[in-house]
Amino acid sequence: MRSFTHLFVGIGNAGARIVDRISADGVVRVTINPGHYLLRPGRYAERIRDFFSHLPEDTFLWLLFEDKEINLELVDLILEHSPSDAIKLAYVLTPRRELIHEKPVWADNFETVFYDSLWDFLSEDVPLGVAFERASVSIAELFSRLYYYLENQMLVNIDYADLFNMIRGGNVGIMRLLDRVDFSWHWGIWERGLIGILVGNDFPLKGAHEILSRFQEILAEKDIIWGIVTDENVKGVEILALLVKGWEDEGGSL
Repeated sequence: MRSFTHLFVGIGNAGARIVDRISADGVVRVTINPGHYLLRPGRYAERIRDFFSHLPEDTFLWLLFEDKEINLELVDLILEHSPSDAIKLAYVLTPRRELIHEKPVWADNFETVFYDSLWDFLSEDVPLGVAFERASVSIAELFSRLYYYLENQMLVNIDYADLFNMIRGGNVGIMRLLDRVDFSWHWGIWERGLIGILVGNDFPLKGAHEILSRFQEILAEKDIIWGIVTDENVKGVEILALLVKGWEDEGGSL
């Protein structure tokens, strides 16, 4: 199975916090500082153009950022000078806002826009800064694990071919790394995806099958690829969910 270069680009403070914490061996990590761009736009833009125009063929280009105007200006600059064959994916932070019904103009530049409204980190008594910090740890671990699974083919029936089938074509999506599942959340809105369940030796296999059965019930008739595997390095259970759907033409509420 062919291996791919994964380049994670953290734009702004939120994106940089995530990228700096990605621990997977073999990935390339870059952070972009909007402050430097604002102070020396010509010089900084030239550095960006030079770096991204020389990316290897078929690079997975992951851009991680908060949905802010200055970050989006840098996103445009990066994409303008990246090779046309790069696999362009976004992971955008949209606190307290579900992006699924609000296709941004810039979304057409990506194969899939994954978003995170921080719903599992925000509460009335948690400041936004703390939520961002907690989210950065979780999302970095998510990307570290996803890369590890893909490169080592650990998840049954899940590989790069499956990933390409899911992300191609202009989608909105979510990715989650979970040790428990809130089944009251809106899982059923997604059209296709990958769900891998890893269980440690201390977790009853029956419990893993119950989680899988519940997912299958909620996502019945959807194009989902499932995988369950026992991993002695995992404590308890670990669920990796990558789910996508096409953008909607009309708005609505979840």
